[in-house]
Amino acid sequence: MQSITELPSHYDHLEQMSIRQLLVSINNEDKTVPFAVERAIPQLEALITAIVPRMKQGGRLFYIGAGTSGRLGIVDASECPPTYGVEPGVVIGLIAGGDRAIRHAVEFAEDDYQQAWKDISEYLPNSLDSVIGIAASGRTPYVVGGLKEARKHGLLTGCIVCNPCSPAAAEADFPVEIIVGPEFVTGSTRMKSGTAQKLALNMISTTIMIQLGRVRGNKMVDMQLSNRKLIDRGVRIIMEQLHISYEAAAHLLEQHGSVRRAIDHFTQADR
Repeated sequence: MQSITELPSHYDHLEQMSIRQLLVSINNEDKTVPFAVERAIPQLEALITAIVPRMKQGGRLFYIGAGTSGRLGIVDASECPPTYGVEPGVVIGLIAGGDRAIRHAVEFAEDDYQQAWKDISEYLPNSLDSVIGIAASGRTPYVVGGLKEARKHGLLTGCIVCNPCSPAAAEADFPVEIIVGPEFVTGSTRMKSGTAQKLALNMISTTIMIQLGRVRGNKMVDMQLSNRKLIDRGVRIIMEQLHISYEAAAHLLEQHGSVRRAIDHFTQADR
């Protein structure tokens, strides 16, 4: 049976469309994606609910994928340390073909059924770790093989796919199926499918980090202060939380090097 992600586009003769027609048509298709994600919330909830207690005990989260899916996993993983202050090895993104594949297509890398587990094995995985396979088709060998081996070795497995009843879902303890329908350009899953995967990854990592205590109120109190914009944001968070001047907040932040530590120190000293 042909995959939904490979079905012909609802649109044809794209080369005859005006720029405005193309933009409006793509946007109309994109509007359907959040509703597809919404339908998958129960599956996302089940997956996250299973992952959180493992990570509270020191477990890690691996993303595995090929092409666009792999790159999206790497982006999400790489943004967790600066945003939430976790160590770089807590959320790990792996892509078929290795780091070179982040920028350049590596031919046939996704077809290696054994490679994902080899990549994961370099991190000495244990039973507290979780693996999420990301594959629009749900049948990418790199992802399917990785999930199968991870499950065999006692890791929790999940997936984000855009076809129902896929091989990846069959190997996942907690499959997430986000069915977005045919792509605007037939088979170009970097479009709606990629958008759906990005939204799902945002939801997964953000919810996990909140559950791990990495957000206070609605603020990123553990963010890395790696540029002037983020330092200014940190100062303003301290100002708002402690009701002090910008100068006093800046001094506290410089003194303690962390928004959380600055707020906690001031609060304890004020008792």
